[in-house]
Amino acid sequence: MKIIRFDSVGGASGDMILGALIGLGADADVLNRELASLIPDEKFRIIAAPKESHGINGITARVEIDEPPHSPHHGHDHHHDHGGRSFADIRQLIERSGLTDTVKAMSIKVFAALAAAEGKIHNMTPDKVHFHEVGAVDSIVDITGCCLALEMLGVQGISVSPLPSGQGTFKCRHGIYPIPAPATVELMKNLKSVLTDEPYELVTPTGAALLSVWPHVEVPAGSRLTDAANSFGHRELNARPNLLRAILYETAESSVTEHHDGTDAVMVLETNIDDCPAEFIGPIFDRLLSAGALDVWTTPVMMKKQRPGIMLSVICRSDCRKALYDIIFKETTTFGIREYPVARQCLDRRFEQTDTPYGKVKIKVGSRNGMDITCSPEIDDCIRLSKESGTAVRDVYLAAVILYKGKNLK
Repeated sequence: MKIIRFDSVGGASGDMILGALIGLGADADVLNRELASLIPDEKFRIIAAPKESHGINGITARVEIDEPPHSPHHGHDHHHDHGGRSFADIRQLIERSGLTDTVKAMSIKVFAALAAAEGKIHNMTPDKVHFHEVGAVDSIVDITGCCLALEMLGVQGISVSPLPSGQGTFKCRHGIYPIPAPATVELMKNLKSVLTDEPYELVTPTGAALLSVWPHVEVPAGSRLTDAANSFGHRELNARPNLLRAILYETAESSVTEHHDGTDAVMVLETNIDDCPAEFIGPIFDRLLSAGALDVWTTPVMMKKQRPGIMLSVICRSDCRKALYDIIFKETTTFGIREYPVARQCLDRRFEQTDTPYGKVKIKVGSRNGMDITCSPEIDDCIRLSKESGTAVRDVYLAAVILYKGKNLK
């Protein structure tokens, strides 16, 4: 399991989070290529550059937008100039893009949180919210780019330090607003914060939305720190670096336990469905797993009035329940989900490689009490080598098992 810990010194904005994810390994060129279909009538690119502040080296990220020569913005720094998109407009842009279903769902969820916050402030429903700053091209690219980068890194959850809050006022399209902005305050209700004397908006609505919507998990004891990145905002603060640090941790699933005997305490979420088209069920699996589910399956059941249906079951940790509830309610026709705690025992697991006549295959090895018990080749490796060699997938799989067991499991 991969977890990112965000430690904020100077605040959090969409471009600071994006820069941190690029610093951790999300390729900016790949991001630009994948995001190109997002707003077809706009030409833009994410640019990342090195920066040093207060003796710390890091990265800055920004979205550069090409203006046509006749544009009044041509030749000027463009930031938040193209506003006025509604939540429905942005949702349609995302749904029509070539992004994966997981990235689409995550991005729309972030914008939905922003729309709900703005709607509450302005006393209107989320669908009627008209974004200005957040509806600009750079903000749309920041949010979808962050969600795409998170998927590219294979991250299942985040942890967030207390976020610094500035004070004073700032000017926006609606006039003079207090710092933090009302939408930011609404979005930070479930995040910890600490007051500073900086007279600036340190956490933006975009940053607050991303950090509040993404699945939150605690970094378990014994997790391995694999990488870190420093991302800077574009404003120079008075007494501190405008810095957001991201630390990437990896932890084995079996390391998150709650009992001394190795039993893992998890939750089961279940719902019975008899009026949902079968085509809708398949895509839900990937979305649930991407949001932190440990396992997902369906079981045929007979429901009231003798109607055939399915029972959708999800195993998860308690800190992922809210995100998984949201996905199930949104993507199915169910009106209710039940939950109950269960305990499970898992083999310790690690990954190794074995050489086969067809190429290298990653092997998942299961052990208990220090002894290796079983092994399982990664099917994606077997499929790839099968295509390259013209050999049956079964033959690659069996060769990997036999060769690994022959050398390691006596």
